[in-house]
Amino acid sequence: MADLDQLRSEAESAIRGAHDSAALEELRVRYLGRRSELTATLRSIGELPADQRGPVGKAANEVRVALEELLAERTAGLDASELDLAGTRITTTRFGEADVAHLLNSSRIAVYAGDKDSAIEQLAISAHSCS
Repeated sequence: MADLDQLRSEAESAIRGAHDSAALEELRVRYLGRRSELTATLRSIGELPADQRGPVGKAANEVRVALEELLAERTAGLDASELDLAGTRITTTRFGEADVAHLLNSSRIAVYAGDKDSAIEQLAISAHSCS
């Protein structure tokens, strides 16, 4: 049987530290999926002595609800701040540096950390040199 307090603490920490929606989905599967430790605990409640079923079931359900709420909250926050640039082509040669700076200053653009050194870096460098 899982230590539910430890599981909850570990999961909440990981969810709060997730930087994108893909990471949140991986955490959802890890902590709430069919093969998760929490799901195994919920499925094994029937094997417990009758006097332990209620308290263990209640605690496991509280952990599940808390994690679902935290995941929903973090997903909504990340969805609002992310801009999916996959497949999007940005050409900076059509804009002057002042236009690029204006575009970045007037838009809320979140760029994934990683190896996106083509158009995104050019856009950021152009904007930085204008400010």
